[in-house]
Amino acid sequence: MKRILSIFVVILLSTSLYAQEKLATSAAYLAKDGQTNHLLLLIDGYASFIKYEDNKYLSTWGGPYAASADGITVKVEYSDANPAEVGSDKKLKSKINRQNVNIDGLDFKKQPAKKQGLDGLWRITGRQQDNKMSSIARGDRKTIKLLVDGYFQWIAINPAEKGFYGTGGGKYSFNNKDYVEEILFFSRDNSRVGAKLSFKGEVKNKDWHHSGLSSKGDPIYEVWSLDGR
Repeated sequence: MKRILSIFVVILLSTSLYAQEKLATSAAYLAKDGQTNHLLLLIDGYASFIKYEDNKYLSTWGGPYAASADGITVKVEYSDANPAEVGSDKKLKSKINRQNVNIDGLDFKKQPAKKQGLDGLWRITGRQQDNKMSSIARGDRKTIKLLVDGYFQWIAINPAEKGFYGTGGGKYSFNNKDYVEEILFFSRDNSRVGAKLSFKGEVKNKDWHHSGLSSKGDPIYEVWSLDGR
């Protein structure tokens, strides 16, 4: 009986340790390498890696991913630094310790969980122009947006042509239909870093209606739908 109990305890402990060392499927991870920030966003089966300094954007890449015991494999949909990688499967070795993760020798710290109503992988499907709402059909070219644990990133890409057209992101909050972005990186204009933009946001029939003024001060009204893939 004691032996059976001992075996049961070992199995229970092993299961508990495995649960602790499992890569979070929805999370933000951050690593520092000198002046460089490495941000990893994981949400709805999609991964995005971003490199930036405090006042300078460097690069980004990512796509759908799958996790295994020894690492993660990303099907690359965009990479502004290495466009030739688009369409390939990129394998990264990882080791998880108490929810933090070492990926290819770089230590990423899991950021505090900050669940909000807009967390998810979104794709723009509508935009208002000249006071008329126009639908954006799904095609090779797309703009997606990842929101998870208080971080966000948008990316404009065309995986079929290995095209990359811009990205930006940082921290966000969403409360009582007030959506606020704080820009930490912006590929098109480093001077926008530190800016805070306030919008109105509301989820209607599972679509996110987003309105306000763009970073240039232009009025916008956009509709985003879940599942950016």
